[in-house]
Amino acid sequence: MPIYTIRHETIYRYRRPVAFGEHRMMLRPRSDSDQRVLDFRLDVTPAPVDFREAHDGIGNTVTTARFDRAAVSDSLRFVSRVTVAQTPARLPAHTAPVLPTRAEESAARTSLEGWARLFAGHGSESAIAVAMNRAIDRGFRHAPRHEKGVQPPMETLALGSGTCRDFAVLMIAALARHGIRARFVSGYLYLPDDPPERTRGGNTHAWVEADVDGRRVDFDPSHGTAGNAGLIRVAVVARPADAAPLAGTWFGEAADSLAMEVSVKVREDHVAAA
Repeated sequence: MPIYTIRHETIYRYRRPVAFGEHRMMLRPRSDSDQRVLDFRLDVTPAPVDFREAHDGIGNTVTTARFDRAAVSDSLRFVSRVTVAQTPARLPAHTAPVLPTRAEESAARTSLEGWARLFAGHGSESAIAVAMNRAIDRGFRHAPRHEKGVQPPMETLALGSGTCRDFAVLMIAALARHGIRARFVSGYLYLPDDPPERTRGGNTHAWVEADVDGRRVDFDPSHGTAGNAGLIRVAVVARPADAAPLAGTWFGEAADSLAMEVSVKVREDHVAAA
């Protein structure tokens, strides 16, 4: 049973002291059948005057912080530290799917329906999802983008590139063409090959949770993998906008905002007995 520790720090910096409004956070991982939160701490500086934690209707934890409008600062810092135990869950072994040729896939990218139909011959729901997942990993280029929001699926198909959240949205839309229900997942990705001297040992990440053949399975189209290995779930939502890790307001001039700095470190501490 892998045990992961995650440190997630976000710092907002301002040109001069400003006041802060309400901030909404989705930083605490979910407690699901295959992962369990062992410890969670959240430190905010300056300290909020009101701090509330609640669960939405589908098991996500939403934390709300409110600040004293009279207290101003030239920075706002959020640091979450969490320990999560995970039970590995993978798809049953089956024959590797035969993927469409690159020429077939390129020709089909003129419509979402046409691209989704490329995977219709794989039979079972899990086989369709596995083939689609691997095709995105093989055929699309990862292009980092720091702007908020996601690309529409047709834009991702046309460009042949996107971010992890773009690939998740594309896969969800294509699975829907086969009657397969899927949701957008945000959380953390453990990168075991990161050298220890790096300040990051992981990333915030987005992937897909799909209902296939009577099971809920994680699919990561950015890497072509199925199962939860190395994926720590924080939010499972219908719309990507509902999974923002941190959002809030501040009071000042637009030019006062200088920078947002984000650092994520994910470490596998040890393996506990199952």
